[in-house]
Amino acid sequence: MAAMLGAMLPNARAVDLTETRKPYEPLSDRKLKVGIVGYGYCRFGADWGFQFHPNVEVVAVSDLIPERCAGLMKACRCEKSYPSLEELVKDPQIEAVFVATDAPSHARHCIEAMKHGKHVMCAVPAVWGSLEEAEELLETVKRTGLKYMMAETSVYHAANHAMRVLYRAGAFGRIVYSEGEYYHYSPTPIPSYKEWRTGMPPLWYPTHSTAYYVGVTGGQFTSVSCLGFRGAFPAFQPGANRYNNPFTDEIALFETTEGGVSRMLMSKSVHGLVNETGRVFGEKGRMEGLRYFGALEQLPDISRPPLPPGVPEGGHGGSHGPLMHDFVMSVLLNRQPIVDIYAALAMTVPGIIAHQSALRGGERLKIPQYNRPQTSS
Repeated sequence: MAAMLGAMLPNARAVDLTETRKPYEPLSDRKLKVGIVGYGYCRFGADWGFQFHPNVEVVAVSDLIPERCAGLMKACRCEKSYPSLEELVKDPQIEAVFVATDAPSHARHCIEAMKHGKHVMCAVPAVWGSLEEAEELLETVKRTGLKYMMAETSVYHAANHAMRVLYRAGAFGRIVYSEGEYYHYSPTPIPSYKEWRTGMPPLWYPTHSTAYYVGVTGGQFTSVSCLGFRGAFPAFQPGANRYNNPFTDEIALFETTEGGVSRMLMSKSVHGLVNETGRVFGEKGRMEGLRYFGALEQLPDISRPPLPPGVPEGGHGGSHGPLMHDFVMSVLLNRQPIVDIYAALAMTVPGIIAHQSALRGGERLKIPQYNRPQTSS
């Protein structure tokens, strides 16, 4: 029977994909004047390599805590600082701001920066549990016409980038099923400003997972049913966190705009595991890691864009440098960044609705859609 089934299937093949980085070719000789805000526990303000980019001048930095602000100045080789983002964005020299502040402040800080005429790159997620802030952020981007990018690291993982290139080349067809998984074992909360991480709803921080569909296809999630796992960590016991959240882990089943299904999760309870990964399964092929199984014969080059000399790839699978470079070039070349406002909300907002579903025992809920304006050809 196995032999008969094998004979009925079309010729299948597995291809191990590899990157062959091309030499970097400068596209602009202008320097973008950047302000950087935030140097908390993860030291993100300095971790993306703005200070090493040949097309960037770090004009000023800011952190609410003076010692951290001094550390950010040193790390970014910058001589000017401000006591807050609200003061920094008033600097007329600054053209763009990297917002690496606490997640509950992301939308407010990005809106404030854009109100002062600054382009914005922001750490994830775009908004923190608020559909109203999502609408306000979108309207601000539309009204100002400024560049906005959410720095979702999964989109420049080698596998995710390769999936995106192959998807656009027709290597998968429509995606029948996809998975995105973000595991971050945290028996005690990671230190955070005003303890915003303590007891947080897992899928309010969904984008490392949801990028494995939205970042690959450009599609959206249209509905969700989600269940939560009640782990034993103290921060998630009744009355122990500001969110009244009982779930250490949430696993969501999303319907997609292609008519497929995505399973996306954020987990804190799986012992010792810290990982971000995903897979896609389509009508014409599938991909797991950097191995493609499918019918497409002429596979495109899946290498990530080259970086300027001296710019490190950075953390999260070598994604920091490519994301920062993408944002800088989006401003200098007047093009949309890889995770623009529409992709950012498509990755973030479904997690907010998923948490609502989990609180309702898995009730299937509709998800708001954020559609890019149609452009005339």
